[in-house]
Amino acid sequence: MQDKPDPTILMDIQSMIMPYGKYKGILIKNIPTYYLEWMSVQGFPSGRFGMLLSTTYVIKSNGLEYLLSGKQI
Repeated sequence: MQDKPDPTILMDIQSMIMPYGKYKGILIKNIPTYYLEWMSVQGFPSGRFGMLLSTTYVIKSNGLEYLLSGKQI
């Protein structure tokens, strides 16, 4: 049995601010891909915050940034 998708993930990526590090104070959606790639090598934090960073990395590294624009297609 598969879990239902969480519809709040993209909204959180668009509105949550990075709480620490080089990009502290920046919206997660605006963190550069190279930094997310570095974080993936270091290991994303555990929990929901790490999942949001990981999801952002997957979206950006696959050219799907339009998902983070907040606009409907």
